[in-house]
Amino acid sequence: MAKPHFIPFKAQKSARPVLEKGRAARSNVSGRYEPDRRETSAEDWDALPPEDRKPRQTTVTLERPKHIINRVNSPYVGFDRSINLYRGCEHGCIYCFARPTHAYHGLSPGLDFETRLFAKPDGPQLLVKELSNPRYRVRTIAIGTNMDAYQPIERQFRITRGVLQVLSDFNHPVSLLTKSNLITRDIDILAPMAEKNLTRAMISITTQDRGLARAMEPRCPTPERRFEALEALAKAGIRTGIMLGPMIPGLNDSELESIMARAADLGASYSAYTILRLPMEVSPLFQEWLEVFAPNRAKRIMNHIRTMNGGRDYDPQWSRGGEVKTPFAQLIAQRYRASQIRTGMDQLRSGQPLNRALFRVPVSVSGQGDLFDM
Repeated sequence: MAKPHFIPFKAQKSARPVLEKGRAARSNVSGRYEPDRRETSAEDWDALPPEDRKPRQTTVTLERPKHIINRVNSPYVGFDRSINLYRGCEHGCIYCFARPTHAYHGLSPGLDFETRLFAKPDGPQLLVKELSNPRYRVRTIAIGTNMDAYQPIERQFRITRGVLQVLSDFNHPVSLLTKSNLITRDIDILAPMAEKNLTRAMISITTQDRGLARAMEPRCPTPERRFEALEALAKAGIRTGIMLGPMIPGLNDSELESIMARAADLGASYSAYTILRLPMEVSPLFQEWLEVFAPNRAKRIMNHIRTMNGGRDYDPQWSRGGEVKTPFAQLIAQRYRASQIRTGMDQLRSGQPLNRALFRVPVSVSGQGDLFDM
């Protein structure tokens, strides 16, 4: 295989250190719904004596919702329901479009999003209840589209595994998206589901450069581990794809072809890509990060992003609409399409639809045996 075409990422020597080791956000501005504006910045951190610079610890609050299946009504996604078992994400990706949701909790989309997490331990039980409802109609459930279901705290809580076991028991189709190799833990559930065409998975890889990945996605598994996870899933017979997202013009978009080629070699059979989105608080957080880690490219990168959003930091009508409106976005789309053809991933995004015909409420839940069971 040809060597990947990218220049290894290095933070500028003149750049100041991040606010906290292992965290991507450099500030913790109050949520937009708070009456008072409070901000913790790198300057505050620098002013503290060394003995007081204690890393922020991750905390987890348990949630007890009444429902676990979310109904999705968006023209920009290809599914109508999803499950989010966690709020906030310890992976801490600086570009994460879900960061603004933390403001609904009175928390900051900055460091709070990475450190003050919420978990829904009743997820499997709630799912059993909802799937058992006689009025329920089967459609593929998407997991990992908003918060990563395999973020580090899943090792302890195992809520995702519990939900997958329920879906397996009900023969319910599910699609998975993750940046974590922890998904391979659940191959024992996913492989039998794949044999019935009940599941598919996508591994998200933004870069092959460990330095850039460590800076943008500080607590994600390394790119190597994600490629290994992709290969393990594919070898287990699970339909596996590669998500190139987000592509950031002027920062990692040059790696598009090499990531797709390597993923195809390891067994990926379909693909998708997204271009960076900067809604609400994500934009200033991302720009803070850029000024530290890539100051010489920051202005050019933001110019590309604004051009693709009609002059704004984010405008979905421009950047996510059906028509690709700007030259740079068209170029990425053309390169992606050419790579699909070259790698053999030019079929439908995920091949044949997942099987909905096998769904049934298991006897262990319904208490009703087969009429003809002797």
